[in-house]
Amino acid sequence: MAAAEAHRVIIYGGKGALGSKCVEYFKSKRWWVACIDMVSNEQANANVLVKMSEAFTEQADQVTADVSQLLGENKVDAILCVAGGWAGGSAKSKSLYKNSDLMWKQSVWTSVISSHLATKHLKDGGLLTLAGAKASLAGTPGMIGYGMAKAAVHQLCQSLAGENSGLPPGSAVIAILPVILDTPMNRKSMPDADFGSWTPLDFVAETFYNWTTGVERPASGSLMEMVTTGGKTETTPVQFQGSS
Repeated sequence: MAAAEAHRVIIYGGKGALGSKCVEYFKSKRWWVACIDMVSNEQANANVLVKMSEAFTEQADQVTADVSQLLGENKVDAILCVAGGWAGGSAKSKSLYKNSDLMWKQSVWTSVISSHLATKHLKDGGLLTLAGAKASLAGTPGMIGYGMAKAAVHQLCQSLAGENSGLPPGSAVIAILPVILDTPMNRKSMPDADFGSWTPLDFVAETFYNWTTGVERPASGSLMEMVTTGGKTETTPVQFQGSS
């Protein structure tokens, strides 16, 4: 059956700005695309709707069960976790607890669920990507919750690249560490910024596609900085402080 042989990708956060661009890009390459998000993406071949929950185990179990039901025995070539968000605030901010909770849910919950899905549904030699942040390579006093959550994603990437992590043989896990992505929401909130220093969503989607198909794929565990200057984006690996 031809459909069973199709290239398949799961995009976690597939209704957000970057996620929608990734859905669009992989669809243009005639891939079968599944979107995991709280809202459906009509461009995707299939959608798994995430139910709001205050309990991580409840949400994780729901998404895991729904993805298993959707895929059955089919494996996917890639799982791209592009869910996330941004919230600021120092340690004395009234919104510290609320924003830290939100950042943990948006970045860490989604990354952990994506990691477990990869152990169940990713092909041997497949790709898992996670969404880190260049800012979290150092202290982030003005955005405590965000910096902490993204740093956890970096550590998760390193752990998954190690032996006996549970990922399939020959697979790779790579975290992207952009500075600012060029999204409509970012343009609206920072209208006077230098957009030439923001990383275009098309570039990220194309990079994911290349890595998924084995083109210039970095080593597993790589934290890939994405820095854009004058409209040109460079992708370079950075050394994780905890690595030997």
